[in-house]
Formats: sequence, structure tokens, C-alpha cells
Amino acid sequence: MNYKRKIIGDNIGFSTVIDEKFNTCSLYVRFITELSAENSAVNSVISALPAMSNSRFKTIGELSDAAAELYGASITSFSNKRGDAQIIGLSASWICNRFALENEDITANMLEIIHDCIFSPNAENGEFDITSFKISQKNIIDAIESQLNDKRSYSVNQAYKLAFRGEPAGNTNLGTIEQAESVTPESGFRAYMNLLETAQIEIFYIAPEENNSVAEMFRRSFEKINRNSHEYTISSKSPLKAEPENITEEFDVNQSKMVLVLKSDSDDRFAVNLFSTILGGTPVSKLFANVREKMSLCYYCASSFYVEKNAVIIESGVDRANIDKAYNEIFHQIDEIRNGNISDEEIQSALLALDNVYSGIGDTPSQCFAWYFGRFCTNDIMTPQEYVQKFFEVTKDRIIQAAESFRLDSSYYMLNKESAE
Repeated sequence: MNYKRKIIGDNIGFSTVIDEKFNTCSLYVRFITELSAENSAVNSVISALPAMSNSRFKTIGELSDAAAELYGASITSFSNKRGDAQIIGLSASWICNRFALENEDITANMLEIIHDCIFSPNAENGEFDITSFKISQKNIIDAIESQLNDKRSYSVNQAYKLAFRGEPAGNTNLGTIEQAESVTPESGFRAYMNLLETAQIEIFYIAPEENNSVAEMFRRSFEKINRNSHEYTISSKSPLKAEPENITEEFDVNQSKMVLVLKSDSDDRFAVNLFSTILGGTPVSKLFANVREKMSLCYYCASSFYVEKNAVIIESGVDRANIDKAYNEIFHQIDEIRNGNISDEEIQSALLALDNVYSGIGDTPSQCFAWYFGRFCTNDIMTPQEYVQKFFEVTKDRIIQAAESFRLDSSYYMLNKESAE
């Protein structure tokens, strides 16, 4: 797996991951911009449009048929938040030319389609095509409405809003229903052109062999656009509140939720990640083994490291009557780590879990992209093997210091109404 990155335009990076074991070519185009309350909804609405149609193939069916004729090629869209950034993009995949039955240049044909999807969208007179636009807008509104149905995700999102209030990371990727409804084909097109002109852009080409025509197509195409871009912040430490804050909401749910956000000023990223894994990142972690299994205080209790914000998120599904007990036991287990009460078996189990997560990276193009784009976002380019080795170099003292660096910042509670009656 050979990774390289070069600059092909104003704040436009082009990365290649070349591995001869792949039978397909994959392209990932990502527009990086600030995650803002004002623009997240419109950016989400327009994110799907380049993968739905373009100036040549003006319907979803036409574009799908054109891709299908190229031996089942695919084009998809992407929109998400990552730290303080909103990331919008297009992905495409197709089989390599050597598998074409009649020596067709599949890559050249796909590059033409991708070019038109990005640089010649289905729009006239400064407005997106109304049919494609309405489909995308409805999908975003439906996604916003459905968020509340996933109580665990809703709880985490509410905790993020509180913990990162005043920071871009405190905003949602989709915005509100009212904001999504207010987007028009005209305002959406303006927002799309603004992305082409101002977003930080990262392009990944993953294939069995180099193909200079891919980077050249993007270089020539972006030369025609009046770029005025700068680098956007993705990762930044979140300041700890002077005093912990909490939000409580009541819903008609069977299971209450508790989400705790802890923040750290530590720069020892690998020790912090290992601390989180020992605390609640595996089926043999302290939270699982004690809070869930031994004491039966919750239905689930897990921690994860939010690397872009240097925070640990602890999620728990719990009966309302057990919230205080679960809360106290969670912090008791954190104190256990701070006091050095960590067995060699716990450390080895965490290391093996992390090794298992990273050892398989590189088997598929999507894994390669996710890995190297993730490393770009946190500014620590290295191979999965090099990354895992960093964890094995962490000492017990560093884990203790990492645990000591964390303080509670915010808490979110979703309470069961019925239990209060």
C-alpha cells in the first residue's frame, strides 16, 4: 500500500493509494468547510445533487444507467461532520481497464461522468434542476425528523451541542427542518459554487496502478474556477467549562440515557486513546465488566475517544432509578485507573482490541481512504502498522497521566417519564 500526496491547485490536495491487489479504481472527492449553524443545512441538501444527475444525464435513472453500462460502476454522495468541519463529497468506483471485455477505457469514461457531476451540474440560469433538488431536500428533512427516533444518537448529539457550545463542533451536520425547508434551487446553487471556490478540497485516487490523467483532469478543471480558499480547522482541543453543565429532558422511552463528556488538555494522544479503551472500549473494559456486568447498573456502558476534540464520550443506557449509582461507579472506575489499578491483562486486552481494529485496514479501497483521510484530519500521516506500534509503546504511567488529565465538562440525561410517576 503506497501512499502519496501532492498539491494540484489552490488548497487542493491529491492523494494516491496504489496497491496492485485491487481490481477496482476508486475516487473520493471531499470538500471541507467550517461546520456552521447557518450553512450546514444548505450544504447537506446540495451534497447529494452531484451524484444524482449532471448536465448530460439529467435524471437519477439516466446517470445510474450510464454508470451501470460501465460494468456496474457506482457514484455516491457524502455529507458528515468531523470535529469542527463539515465534509461534503462524491465517491465513485469502477473496475480497472484490464477487465474490460472489449478494451474499453472505463477510467476515461468515468472521469468524464465525474467531471460533469462536479463541474457541470444539472443546473440552468443559476438554479439546480427542481426535480433532483426536491428529492434531495426531502431526504434531508426526513433524516432530520428521524434523528429523534434513534434515542442513543439523539442523546449523543445533545451532549455534543452542550459540550462544544460556541464551537463549530457543537453544530449538527443536517441543520434544522426550518433551515432545510428554506433552501431553494437558487440558494442551493450559490452554496455549491461557493464550495467549489472556497472549500479546502482533498481528492483520493485508490487503484492498482498510477494514472496521471486523474490528477490532471482535476487540475485543469479547478484552474477554470476562481478559487479563494484557506485551510479549515478540523481538529482542535475544546476548552473545559469552568463548572460542569448538564441538560435533562424527559421522553416516553423505556430506557433512560446518560452521556458524559470529559475533556483533556493532554497532548499524549495514544495514551489518551488507550485510557478510553481500557475504561470502556472493549467487552472486558472496566465499565463493561463492572458497571454493566458485575453491578448490573445499565444496559450498556461504553466510552470512545473523540480524537478531533480530545474528548472522551461515555454513553450509558440505564434505568432512571440507577442513574446516580451508575454515575458514581463510572467515576469510581476512572479513579481506579488514575490510582494505577490497571492489570497487565486489561492493558493487553485493550492493545489487542486496537490491534484488531487497525490490522485489517488496507484490504479494501474504502478502508484505505478512511484511514488516510482520517490521518490527514488529525495531521499524523502514518501507516496502520506504525499507528498500532505507537499504542504498544505507551507505558502504564502514561495511561495514568492521561486519566488524570480528564475532567467532566458536560452531561446529558434523557429520562423516562413513566419512571417519574
